[in-house]
Amino acid sequence: MFTSINPATGEAGTPIPELTADQIEQRLACAAAAYAAWRLTSYDERTALLERIAEAFEADKRRLAEIATREMGKTLKSAIAEVEKCAAAFRHYAQQGPAMLAPATFDTASGPAKARWLPMGPVLAVMPWNFPYWQVIRFVAPTIMAGNVGLLKHASITQGCGAAIEATIIAAGAPAGLFQNLAIRSDKVDALIADPRIVAVTLTGSEGAGIKVAEAAGRQLKKVVLELGGSDPFIVMPSADLDKAVEQAVKARTQNTGQSCICAKRMIVHADVYDAFLDRFSAAMRAVKAGDPMAADTDMGPLSSEEQRQTTLDQLDAIQRAGGRLLFGGEALPGKGAYMSAGVLVDVPIDDPAAQEELFGPVAMVFRAADIDAAIALANDIPFGLGSSVWTNDPAERERFERDIEAGMTAVNAMLASSPEAPFGGIKRSGHGRELGPYGLHEFMNLKTVFG
Repeated sequence: MFTSINPATGEAGTPIPELTADQIEQRLACAAAAYAAWRLTSYDERTALLERIAEAFEADKRRLAEIATREMGKTLKSAIAEVEKCAAAFRHYAQQGPAMLAPATFDTASGPAKARWLPMGPVLAVMPWNFPYWQVIRFVAPTIMAGNVGLLKHASITQGCGAAIEATIIAAGAPAGLFQNLAIRSDKVDALIADPRIVAVTLTGSEGAGIKVAEAAGRQLKKVVLELGGSDPFIVMPSADLDKAVEQAVKARTQNTGQSCICAKRMIVHADVYDAFLDRFSAAMRAVKAGDPMAADTDMGPLSSEEQRQTTLDQLDAIQRAGGRLLFGGEALPGKGAYMSAGVLVDVPIDDPAAQEELFGPVAMVFRAADIDAAIALANDIPFGLGSSVWTNDPAERERFERDIEAGMTAVNAMLASSPEAPFGGIKRSGHGRELGPYGLHEFMNLKTVFG
C-alpha cells in the first residue's frame, strides 16, 4: 500500500494499493494491445488527442496542483504553473509533431532512399517526485505523438499524481492502455525491463537509480534515456547586470525548495564582484519565506519529506566538517512539517567529496573565481554535466562559456529552465539521451531507411 504523507502537515493521504503480479500482467497485455492499434493511427488522430488532453489538464489544473502540493510540498502557485506547462507540452507536440516526423529523402549511388520515423512499442518511464506532472508529461506527450504507448512507475510518494495523470488522459478520450500508471515499488522495475513487451525505458532520478536501470536495460539490449542529477554552476562575471543576476540566483536556488536537477547549486562569482554579489545574494536569501505551500505569499514550501530534509541536513554537516562555512540558514525549522530555511555556504573545499554531491535543498554554495579560466575550471570540476547559467555581457566570454562548459545546457543571462520546444538533457554522470524538442520525440522511434 502506498500512503503519501503531506510534508507540510504530517497528515497521511488516501492509501493506494500496490498492483499484484496478475494486475501487472494485465496492464502489460493491455499496453501491447493498445500499441498494436495506436501505431496505425494517423497523425491527425494523434494530434487531436493531444489537444484534448491539453484542454483536460487546463480545465482541472487547480485540483491536479493540489494533489501535488499535498503529496510533495511544492507551493500551490508553482504546482498550477507546472500543470499549465504540461498542457503547453501536449499542444506543442500536437502542433509541431507531424513536421518533426516528416521523412527525409536522399540520393544514393543506386537510386533514391528515404528515412521514416516509426514507433517502437510500449515504453516504461521511471519518474521522480520533484516535478510529479512535468517529468511525466515530457515523456508522455512525445510518446503519444510517436505512436508508442507509455507505462509509468512513479515515485512512491507521488502515486496520487500518477493516478491523476492516467485518469485525466483517459477522460480526454485516450484508448485503453495508451498510458497506464503502475502502482509498484522499485523492486519490480527489473522484471518490467526484461519483459519483451517493453521496448525501451526512460528514467529521471538519482545517479544510483540510473545505474540500476541502465544495467537492467543493457542486459536486455534495450534503449535507455537517463536524466540524472546535477550540481549546476551559476557563473557571474563583472560585466553582468548584478541586480538581475542576484534576483535570478535566488529563484534558481530556491525554486521547488531547491529540489530540482537544474537548480543552480554552485554560485561561481568573479573576484571583482564577489563581495557585492555575496552581500546582495545573502540579503535576498535571508528574505525567502518558507511556509504553508497553499498560501499565495509563500516563497518556498517544505521539502518533500522528513527523510529528504534529514538527507540535506546530513550533507550540510559533512560539508562543514570538510571546512565549508554556513553563513546562515540551512536549518530545520521548528514545528510540524519538513520545513527548512534558505542558506548560504562559503569556503567550501572544491576537492572534498561532500562538495561534489548534488545538494537537493535550498542552500547555495558560493565560490570565488579569479578569472574566466578559473570559473570554467571550477564549473567543470564535478562528475555532473546537466545544466549551467552564465551571466555576462561580453560576447567573447559568452562564446567561451558556450564552448567550454561541460554541460548539456547553458542559459545566458537567464535562469535555466526546460521548455517543450528545446532539447533537455545532460552529459557525464548526469545521464544521456534527450527529452523534449524533436530529439525527445525521436529517442524512442525506429529511423527506418527505405531504398528504392
